[in-house]
Amino acid sequence: MIKAILIDDEPLARAVLKEYLRDYPDIEVVQECNDGFEGVKAIQQHKPDLLFLDIQMPKINGFEMLELLEQPPGVIFTTAFDEFALKAFEAHAVDYLLKPFSKDRFAKALQKWKDHAPAVTPALLDTAAEAPQQQERVVVKINGKIKIIPVEDIEYIEAADDYARIFTKDGNFLKNKTMAFFEKSLPSSDFVRVHRSYILHVRQVTRIEPYEKDQQIALLRGGAKIPISKNGYARLKQVLGL
Repeated sequence: MIKAILIDDEPLARAVLKEYLRDYPDIEVVQECNDGFEGVKAIQQHKPDLLFLDIQMPKINGFEMLELLEQPPGVIFTTAFDEFALKAFEAHAVDYLLKPFSKDRFAKALQKWKDHAPAVTPALLDTAAEAPQQQERVVVKINGKIKIIPVEDIEYIEAADDYARIFTKDGNFLKNKTMAFFEKSLPSSDFVRVHRSYILHVRQVTRIEPYEKDQQIALLRGGAKIPISKNGYARLKQVLGL
């Protein structure tokens, strides 16, 4: 038996999915969820084989929800028109259902998943993160709870093996993303990669001092001292207009 979860903030959309799924006795809908917060909890509880996942939802969107999962299950995306979502799907060969979709289109998507089970990859989520609404915040999970960090609250980011550690006035939070991802996705007018291991928010800088040969150090409002490489200093001066 295939365990499935429906995650969509529109009751009518979930009703359509359930109606189409009546033709598939091998699929059991174990839970319906109104948003990504509920979705994360339901996935942890039921460990489903398949998600029918909407993209545009309140609180956190479908892509942000998947970023919080260590090992996402199979997914068939359902969405209204969204150019960034479609770009992500087409770039990474993942099937999706564009609302409103017919029973025949639903059947083809489900058969494709059964035949190939395409995975949700970090590369797909990175492509989706290019959407403007996802560049305004970072979503993290702390002890099972979800926290949304507005990018203006970020003081700096430090590399931490395969993760990045995000520092704010409220504490620091691990995110399963690379420094290259943040360098690309954060607003380049506000965030600069000043060192292989650091990205800083330029508005947090109070002064820059010499440190070692070809290196500087940035003093931030919160008291942190961030090393700046030679190349990083050149990038920082360019953004600051120095």
